[in-house]
Amino acid sequence: MFYLFVFLFGLIIGSFLNVVLFRYDTKKSLVNDRSKCRSCEKVLKWYELIPVFSFLWQRGKCAGCGKKISWQYPLVELATGALFLLIFNNQFSIFNKFSIIQFSNINPHFLLSIAYWLIITCFLILIFVYDYHTQIIPNEFVYPFIFLSFFSFFVENWALIENWKLKIENFAPHFLTGIFFFLFFWSLWFFSHGRAMGFGDAKLAIGIGWFLGLQDGIIALLLSFWIGAIVGIFLLVLNKKKYNIKSKIAFGPFMVFGTLLAFLFGNNLVGLWLNLFS
Repeated sequence: MFYLFVFLFGLIIGSFLNVVLFRYDTKKSLVNDRSKCRSCEKVLKWYELIPVFSFLWQRGKCAGCGKKISWQYPLVELATGALFLLIFNNQFSIFNKFSIIQFSNINPHFLLSIAYWLIITCFLILIFVYDYHTQIIPNEFVYPFIFLSFFSFFVENWALIENWKLKIENFAPHFLTGIFFFLFFWSLWFFSHGRAMGFGDAKLAIGIGWFLGLQDGIIALLLSFWIGAIVGIFLLVLNKKKYNIKSKIAFGPFMVFGTLLAFLFGNNLVGLWLNLFS
């Protein structure tokens, strides 16, 4: 039941992320303005705003005008719920002897760290979806991600801070990883004059480096390029009329996808990689 609660909480947060995405760069308030149909401007009632369920109940159409509702709504909600569940499960395996009693004995730092990962995940989802639609990574999304990612090292190494054992040589690799990732993507952007990579991708890279560190960060970038190449080939083969070798595809979503895979399954991916080449 607790896992169900985490998933439902993720659906609710995903619904809010949809509001942020659709109202970004408009003059609508995230709090004061009522939710409306984007086609007929009908004010939506509470039962039309239930994550996923309302979309299914209305068969993906507005109850007022009958126009189709974007699939982005349920997909973002489900993705957020699933990611929240996976992040929580990284700390409490579904297959262990988890209990509410065990949960009540957790120290505050552990709960704050989970909240930290969830908030960062929300910004990654915003970057993924917005860049997918517009090929733009807004500063309002990427700068908070960079800022929060900087503290990833301290969240993961809280014991060193508590015991006053944190040294500059412990933190330096973490800091330099973000700078190195930024310079790598910046050079792709600069020397290609923006054709090979966008400057927003370079800003996203510094956050990825600080968020994951060197090992998982490299895994994330490798996955980004591999998955991007595979998707690009499929698009060229399946839709030759729309895509060609000069077509531009947003790379930010692949970077986010690779980051989430590395964050959730980094150790397993390293083990798989070593087994393949051993």
